[in-house]
Amino acid sequence: MSLLKSASTVSLWTLLSRITGLARELLVASLFGASAMTDAFNVAFRIPNLFRRLFAEGAFSQAFVPVLAASKARDGEDLTRSLIDRVATVLAWALLLTCILGVLAAPWMVWAMASGLQKNPAGYDAAVWMTRFMFPYIGFMSMVALASGVLNTWKRFAVPAATPVLLNVSTILAAWLLSPVFAQQGIPPIYAMAVGVMVGGVLQLGLQIPALRGLGLLPKISLRWSGVRAAWRDSGTQQILRLMLPALLGVSVAQISLLINTQIASHLATGSVSWLSYADRLMEFPTAMLGVALGVVLMPQLAGARAKGESDKYSELLDWGLRLVLLLAVPCAVALLVFSKPLVSVLYHYGAFSDHDVQQTALAMMGWGAGLVGIVAIKVLAPGFYASQDIKTPVRIAMAVLVVTQLLNLLLVPKLQHAGLSLSIGLGAMVNALWLLVGLIRRGSYRPLPGWGRLALQVGASSAILVVYLLWAAGAWDWTGLRSQALLRMGLMAAILAGAAVLYLGSVWACGLNLRQFLRR
Repeated sequence: MSLLKSASTVSLWTLLSRITGLARELLVASLFGASAMTDAFNVAFRIPNLFRRLFAEGAFSQAFVPVLAASKARDGEDLTRSLIDRVATVLAWALLLTCILGVLAAPWMVWAMASGLQKNPAGYDAAVWMTRFMFPYIGFMSMVALASGVLNTWKRFAVPAATPVLLNVSTILAAWLLSPVFAQQGIPPIYAMAVGVMVGGVLQLGLQIPALRGLGLLPKISLRWSGVRAAWRDSGTQQILRLMLPALLGVSVAQISLLINTQIASHLATGSVSWLSYADRLMEFPTAMLGVALGVVLMPQLAGARAKGESDKYSELLDWGLRLVLLLAVPCAVALLVFSKPLVSVLYHYGAFSDHDVQQTALAMMGWGAGLVGIVAIKVLAPGFYASQDIKTPVRIAMAVLVVTQLLNLLLVPKLQHAGLSLSIGLGAMVNALWLLVGLIRRGSYRPLPGWGRLALQVGASSAILVVYLLWAAGAWDWTGLRSQALLRMGLMAAILAGAAVLYLGSVWACGLNLRQFLRR
């Protein structure tokens, strides 16, 4: 399967995931608005997600996938199957202990994440309850991360990319069907979202099992202490653990930044946590469709090229990914910066979601837009280090960027409030991406191929045309005033976005870029 086809498969499933995710957020915004209770849910959901990003999709995946890909390329599939069994055994027992401790420590974690919720005791108590209920979600998702790493290494990208859809569908159904029932029983309706999250976690893990069984790679988890001890002492497991330590520090830096920002937001105006969350959901559309898709596809390919000593292929893979980032992330950033209010209006402006919520969410989204190219580029650049089993360098860079981000918070938050938080992260991501790029070039891992200057001019000219078009479209209609005409507003948005895509791609083609040849490089 070609890289383009693989990336397209992941992107299409990710698109469906983001569409259902937006439907979920739209339903939550309509039913619950931006209130103390939605802040409570967002905080409670961020806590298991924080640990998931630390141990599952973060440190574990960064350490596991390169070792797995190298083992498959070097040692063959039989020995690699044994490695999967041993790693799954250690991971399963570690997750059991983590989930027990997490449920017990929920009040302390909520306080550490968002102590400002205490200004509303009901919201704070709801956050504690939902954290306890949802914390085992990390167990399901960590095992999903292991399964996804295996399937991606065997170039089975569709199932891992499709699983997030199940979480979104589950939470949509829970909000739609359970929240009225909870309200009638005197239970806070927002609790339905917590039920949906847990059901979604079970479904996501369940979808991986047939795919792994079909490849003969379903892990055999030892239930005996002797088996656990042998799995722990295995050289492959120990290698992953050694790589996880610096990776954990690196991912922790990003999560510490999220923790600090959530803590700050909880002390700002009520609804700030939710405004940032709604904006983040929109920002994840281009980040996941492009950045995550490329990262998922490139990581095993890069690790395999490195294990075989194919340095030219290694560099060419990075070059291809970065050119796609420039071509596709720049117009997305333009849309978030100059077309944020219409986007937020069409997607969220219903039910309990007010005009004020639209304005505040749009401001937060503009902050993300300022750093979108950096956020997406990191998804390509960081695997360039991880595939070489060098995790320490990105960690050092991330630690320095954390300091930069918090200095920007000191400067921006007093003036811009919650929007300053998203802007500081966006600018920090740009610094991070540039630093990673320079590092790969200096060590000789990445050697840019000719044509970058021409491509930059083509993208820049086409993006300037797109800015003019979107500014016109943003001012031509009263997007919040069309709230009562939802279908008209949606139709206008669909037509404008389709026109934007045709205009941008037509412009880069008119500037001399052969899109078909570019994508098939």
